[in-house]
Amino acid sequence: MYYNISMGTMKTLSVTLPPEMLDKAERLAKKEHRTMSELVREALRQYERNRIWEEISLYGQKSAAKAGIKTEDDVVKMVHDFRQERNKRRKSS
Repeated sequence: MYYNISMGTMKTLSVTLPPEMLDKAERLAKKEHRTMSELVREALRQYERNRIWEEISLYGQKSAAKAGIKTEDDVVKMVHDFRQERNKRRKSS
């Protein structure tokens, strides 16, 4: 779980939501014993984490494409080949 102890000065944000979404948010906040502010802060933190993982995933996909990796089996083969080559170099040293 993530805790931010020194949050500093807080600022107010006004957000408009469709009534159904607001009802769901209020029920969730009540169920989790959170304020609406805490719920929104956690949602924003989660959104930020998701965006970071999306960027990492895209980077990985581009890198895999450059390396000609199409399947998990390709990754296993690359790792196997790398280890074989490394072991050959160690034995010849």
